[in-house]
Amino acid sequence: DPNEDMEWNDILRDFGIRPPKQKTKDEIEEMVLHLQKEAEGKMNLEELKEAEDDFDEADKKAIEMYRQQRLQEWKCLQRRQKYEELRKICAEQYVKEVTNAPEDVWVIIHLCVWCISMCLLVNEHLSVLARKFPEVKFLKAIVNSCIQNYHDRCLPTILVYKTGEIKGRFIGVAECGGICLKVEELEWKLAEVGALETDLEENPKKDIMNMMTLSVR
Repeated sequence: DPNEDMEWNDILRDFGIRPPKQKTKDEIEEMVLHLQKEAEGKMNLEELKEAEDDFDEADKKAIEMYRQQRLQEWKCLQRRQKYEELRKICAEQYVKEVTNAPEDVWVIIHLCVWCISMCLLVNEHLSVLARKFPEVKFLKAIVNSCIQNYHDRCLPTILVYKTGEIKGRFIGVAECGGICLKVEELEWKLAEVGALETDLEENPKKDIMNMMTLSVR
């Protein structure tokens, strides 16, 4: 048996008389797990790259798969750690923070004033959602610093951006959800335009809307 672990077979392999011993599926899986554990405990990605010269082809494939997996996890972690809060910006930052945001990032900006209670409510809800959806960029800005002579009846205004384009807009109290707006209702609205991946199964305002329709009838 050329794959049998015998000293004579090992000698023949060293002289090239017998072909290299083929690794079994279990041996390969064990090797991959061992390399992953060793990498997690002792090596970073740079050290793995330096050690590649000592690996055979199967080892290199396993390491490359592991490197790509760790790289994707690191990128996702970096992206998720960017935001996690509702940040205030000024007009000078609008292009950089909103229009020129990374293409894979949704941007939700609230144009508001501090003296309108509905604006304060929306800011409160957006702060909650910013923590729940850290991969989404949540911003707020004083409206007059961005748009001159913007009428108060259009507040609050929520704009949703992706790749520098407006994908959704909610202008005024009614479109934003009314003075009794709940955070779940705002989450649903933002999910409908694609900005959030909500875990809500249906519109939280559905029952209220059904009751209002029944009342009108």
